[in-house]
Amino acid sequence: MNDGYELTAKIEPFDSFWEAPKDIEKGYKSFGHFYKHNYLKYIPKEKSSRILVVSCGTGYFLDLLKREGYPDVLGIDSFHEKIQYGKRKNLNCRVEKAFPFLRKNTDSYDVIVAEQEINHLAKHEIVMFLELCMKNLNDNGILILHSLNGANPITGSEALAQNFDHYNTFTENSLHQILEHVGFNGVKVFPLNLYVFFTNPLNYIGLLYDKVITLIFRLNFMLYGKTNKIFTKKIGAVCRKK
Repeated sequence: MNDGYELTAKIEPFDSFWEAPKDIEKGYKSFGHFYKHNYLKYIPKEKSSRILVVSCGTGYFLDLLKREGYPDVLGIDSFHEKIQYGKRKNLNCRVEKAFPFLRKNTDSYDVIVAEQEINHLAKHEIVMFLELCMKNLNDNGILILHSLNGANPITGSEALAQNFDHYNTFTENSLHQILEHVGFNGVKVFPLNLYVFFTNPLNYIGLLYDKVITLIFRLNFMLYGKTNKIFTKKIGAVCRKK
């Protein structure tokens, strides 16, 4: 593979962030809150940690990390317009395609975060991406990524079919499997909680509903001899380089 390698996804390529709301500015608050609740606990406490955010878009995760006191953070995204927006927010980001950047980079990172779902990569590209992340991490460095959850009986199949550039879904088991296969250890797969805006009373109803339906799903899966425990729409994973 040379530096001109083109990813399979063309409509929503992996190396750009596609989930920003129409009102981009509002996303800094809403996505920041989501990231803080779901991801921040897995970022090292050492503020000097070198962090790379792949597919950073306009810099929602970068903005959170900056506000949390992490000065050594770089975001990359393949779309010039999104990077320009992030730069206007004084965020450290630049236009780069994910695979060529990771192939040519010589500076190791303590943390790599993939903001785009890995479902936007074909299976062979997922393996290559994980191997490149391993190459670009310091010893014991941390990788954080997320995926659509194929185990969710309501959204799993629809999530795969509703976007032409979704090539796969994962469950907690298969996500754990591929990360260990590539060579990461300490793999932890966790649910991504969407109901984190506690100023909105409706989110408490959403949390209750989520807990009830998860229990129902687990009981039904057990009847079929399955061990799945996570049924959120999306799942995250954190792991370390050996």
